[in-house]
Amino acid sequence: MTSSVAADACPVCAGIAATGGGRTPGRPAGRWVVSLLALLALIGPVRAQTLVVDPAGPVASVREALAQAEPGARILVRPGIYREGALVIDRPVELVGEAGAVLDGDGTHQILTITADSVTVRGFTFRNVATSFVEDRAAVKVDEAWHVRIEGNRFEDTFFGIYLSRAAYVTVADNVLRGTRATESQSGNGIHLWYSRDVTITGNDVRGHRDGIYLEFVEDSVVEDNHSEGNHRYGLHFMFSDRCAYRRNVFRANDAGVAVMYTAHVEMTDNRFEHNWGPAAFGLLLKDITDSRVARNVFDRNTIGLYAEGSNRVDVIDNDFLANGWAVKIMADAEANRFVRNNFIANSFDVATNSRQHYSTFDGNYWDQYEGYDLDRDGVGDVPFRPVRLFTLLVERNEPALLLMRSFFVHLLDAAERVLPVLTPEALVDTHPVMHRLVR
Repeated sequence: MTSSVAADACPVCAGIAATGGGRTPGRPAGRWVVSLLALLALIGPVRAQTLVVDPAGPVASVREALAQAEPGARILVRPGIYREGALVIDRPVELVGEAGAVLDGDGTHQILTITADSVTVRGFTFRNVATSFVEDRAAVKVDEAWHVRIEGNRFEDTFFGIYLSRAAYVTVADNVLRGTRATESQSGNGIHLWYSRDVTITGNDVRGHRDGIYLEFVEDSVVEDNHSEGNHRYGLHFMFSDRCAYRRNVFRANDAGVAVMYTAHVEMTDNRFEHNWGPAAFGLLLKDITDSRVARNVFDRNTIGLYAEGSNRVDVIDNDFLANGWAVKIMADAEANRFVRNNFIANSFDVATNSRQHYSTFDGNYWDQYEGYDLDRDGVGDVPFRPVRLFTLLVERNEPALLLMRSFFVHLLDAAERVLPVLTPEALVDTHPVMHRLVR
């Protein structure tokens, strides 16, 4: 009864109650937002407090400024190296570092934890966060906070760089993250999201971490215009994260490429997957995802361009597969996937599979190995193309057979299969192969 009376008396409190206090990553109630705006309008404009941190000034430390700051204050940090232990931002402030402002973890602890809503952190160099095998230490951790911006910072020799936990409406933009640990086990992720939503990760450059960008239990978020290169495992690792999009990113020379797993309704567009080489490396690994779209990407010089296992109803459209070992590996348990208007050029194997039974389709793609003809000159081959070579099936069952790849024996196998296709999957046939490379 007491809670009901309080809510009736204060519309702002009622809105907060409707959202669970604002501490979980659900969507805010419109009533709360409208009431808050009305309250601010009645209060009228107020001048934000400004605090200047200067080792030679009256406020000599970031910790002291955070303790003095009023909600909405701006804290400007002058150049210098600040070793202040673990800092906590527990009220809405803007924390801005001038060029040369360094927050140093001294190799012993996490540097900055944000627990308040409406916080901005900009312009700092964060460095020296030690590896820990019992806690996920980060240079910046956002813990159950909304409407946070982390932008224009540099992260050097940190375990985890930026870590979001149960956060919402966060922007991580234009940061540079450089991991220096030699192995995957000693490294944390560059940008790590757990159980968060409505996050935008844009314009970041991430190198040398375990996973460049990692999302787990994340919803309605965007990863765009980032460069993730030379990480010990994945450039992007994406698990249990529905209704997300990643676009216009470059994922290059990561030890295992990119993995998207156990997810639905994902848009993967206009990315570049380049030079991801290794015994277990993929341009893009799709594992148990559904109802998603892979469009206008470039898969260039990867061990495997696109690998699909247990993935259903995925449209793979308007992509370029260039000079990969295997352009596409699609397993028999991947069903109702469509490969349409893609270019397959200079790949060792265009398509590989592990079974003659298949329920995915290819239609209207360009294959540089197609040797058919176009008598009616409509730009579409008159003879279907079978992209799965017999030798590919042999390699799937006995990988050392790759040693024979350029041999005369393999050329005989390919010729025999073209004349009498009895072993390659009948379903994996492009009935309308185009005669010329598709121009985007």
